[in-house]
Amino acid sequence: MATAAALGGGGLTFVGALGLAVIAAEARLARRWIGTPFGLSAPDADGVYGFGAGEPIDLAVLGDSSADGLGVERPEQTPGALIAGGLAAVSGRRVRLTNEAVVGAESTDLDDQVSRLLSRVPAPDVAVVLVGGNDVTHRVQVPVAVSALADAVRRLRTTGCEVVVGTCPDLGTIEPIPQPLRALARRWSRELAAAQTVAVVEAGGRTVSLGDILGPEFSTSPRELFSADRFHPSAAGYARAAAALLPSVCAAAGYWPDGGAERAPDLRRGEGIAPVADAAVAAVEQPGTEVSGAEVGGSDRGPLGRWATLLRRRRLPAAATHR
Repeated sequence: MATAAALGGGGLTFVGALGLAVIAAEARLARRWIGTPFGLSAPDADGVYGFGAGEPIDLAVLGDSSADGLGVERPEQTPGALIAGGLAAVSGRRVRLTNEAVVGAESTDLDDQVSRLLSRVPAPDVAVVLVGGNDVTHRVQVPVAVSALADAVRRLRTTGCEVVVGTCPDLGTIEPIPQPLRALARRWSRELAAAQTVAVVEAGGRTVSLGDILGPEFSTSPRELFSADRFHPSAAGYARAAAALLPSVCAAAGYWPDGGAERAPDLRRGEGIAPVADAAVAAVEQPGTEVSGAEVGGSDRGPLGRWATLLRRRRLPAAATHR
């Protein structure tokens, strides 16, 4: 938590230098330009995906509009459906998707989402959490946001659920946001993403860096990867995010081709083991980096805190088969 607070404090001085009035005015204009062309919910993608005998794997999705899939036209285009279909294909089992994500949610709303989820599915197998964008745009204090995220991860972990968190995307790529607000959005996004990694790993989950995967691609192909509101991803944009998350979701469920036992980091691929604060900063800089807890010499902590593993898992094409 101390690391998260330190990472989250740097932007405020920069805001003071630029002038709070200018930033506030630009934020109001950006919200007006973006509007709400898709309403307040995405297509309902809950259901069972894939084929196979036995009980389905229970996959849950929590978070904000990026988790819900706002901006797409069909259920099978939502991130939850894409990940469920991919997990079903890799595992050879059916996957039952339960989505409790809410458009406009902040990290502090995760507690209610977890409560609704556990009332429907008392023991989910894997949960995917995508949250952070609204914390940045609403200027929620980073320690408040990451504390709420960590609490949600801990609640899920007590049920035996594996948790994969896609960290805050790079909001500096969004076209309707003008400068200097865009530069601040990028900085705040990266600070929050690093702090999220620290909090999630400490709480027993794993994270996947999304900002640097989506940012450059969205910048070069905004018409393809953004939806009509120029804020939320298009179907192609969500497919990119799902493809980045899928290997870690499969690994968390025990079905990634690396095998049941996690493989050792490969230094040639920029992987390794480091203190979690260092791993969090490295993950922001390296697209698609997964960060999870580790042990060194039988201990999960060293002189600089919690040990963490950085992995760069191979991506799979995201595809869904809904039944």
